Amino acid sequence: MVRWGIIGTGRISHRFMQGLATVKGAGFTGAWSRRAEPVNEFVSKYGGRAFATVDELLTASDIDAVYIATLPDSHMQYSIAALKAGKHVLCEKPSAVKLSQLEEILAVAKQQNLLFMEAMKPPFFPLYQKLKKHIETDPIGPVGYVRAGSSVAGLEANHPNFSHAGIGGGLMAIAPYEVFLAADWLGQALEVQTMGHFADKQVDMFSMFQTRHQSGYAQLYCGFELHGKGDALICGTLGNITIHKNWWNPSKATIDYLDGHIVELDEPFNAGGLNYEIEHFCQLIENMLTESPIITHDLSREMISMLDRARAQIGLKFEGD
Repeated sequence: MVRWGIIGTGRISHRFMQGLATVKGAGFTGAWSRRAEPVNEFVSKYGGRAFATVDELLTASDIDAVYIATLPDSHMQYSIAALKAGKHVLCEKPSAVKLSQLEEILAVAKQQNLLFMEAMKPPFFPLYQKLKKHIETDPIGPVGYVRAGSSVAGLEANHPNFSHAGIGGGLMAIAPYEVFLAADWLGQALEVQTMGHFADKQVDMFSMFQTRHQSGYAQLYCGFELHGKGDALICGTLGNITIHKNWWNPSKATIDYLDGHIVELDEPFNAGGLNYEIEHFCQLIENMLTESPIITHDLSREMISMLDRARAQIGLKFEGD
């Protein structure tokens, strides 16, 4: 049994609990949040204990792993504290504000011989795994281009994605998914070119960037002012893949081949979708591994490095930059 504690009780934590309830060999011990009211409501709904302080949660003997679901400004602080307390850590994306912070986290994880993984969900969905398996026997050829993005219009003015102190903005709130897709299919980014604007906010309200990788090119966008489509396109020499919206919660894909044949993949997900990465994480603990072979530490390094370069080019700075 992997017993979980949760730091932060916002919307994503409720989705985490929806998934956790379906994972065999996993249980919930309790949660902590900066404000007492939401954590009390959380445990009233899901059971477990409402911890009075984060230290009380981290020193609890009946917690094996911690899910960090706070805003990105505190990801490094809580990840390091949890690792030093002897807990395995699954941390929401982006796992840190910048590469240097991620390196600090990974150094502690190595020192403690504990598992640390960034919670990047798409590759664990049944559709994504079925897609990767399908092209092993029916390939689209070497991939040379990826196009992906999402723009979410109509958020309330006080939404956390607009918080500069909380490390908001399109690049930090949405683009982690896009840079994952580019890095997963194209490898290391050799060049990043970014444009973005801030409007009346301190964070970017819409950004677009193109990247040159070891294997090709990507065009990516993210933001809040426009109503983006939310699909993804992956192009190879023998065909292309469309992962239909919302591609980061993938359930349908179309593979269109150069020779004219078309393959439709349809793999619905259940329990909100976070159950697949939770199950993977629990299996890693069971096998006494300290790094995921899917969301590797080097992949997390590459993703935050791409965001670092994109932020620098549009002048998006946070405390400590």
